[in-house]
Amino acid sequence: MKNQLRNIAVIALLVAFTSCGTTNSNTTTSKSEQTERRVGKQGGGERPNAVQMLEQMDTNNDGKISKDEAKGPLKDGFSKIDTDSDGFISKEELEKAPKPERRGGKR
Repeated sequence: MKNQLRNIAVIALLVAFTSCGTTNSNTTTSKSEQTERRVGKQGGGERPNAVQMLEQMDTNNDGKISKDEAKGPLKDGFSKIDTDSDGFISKEELEKAPKPERRGGKR
């Protein structure tokens, strides 16, 4: 009897933990939440291109990224990338932007 209860508890915990990570298509998430997930999952050392960065960060869909919309290294180096100092980063500025330095040492 104890083994059955223990097995049921283990299965219930597994179901609970695995269902926490799944996404329901009916769930509504904001564009900024989706952006943070995609940027966080980029990994592998791959840098998104200018179009991908605009898609991910341009939350008001005006075709440029404001400092409030910028995330990560883009936000940190905003003034260097915004070469015309208009307060926005355009696709062209993203394409010309220097690559951010990698964090941490060699793996």
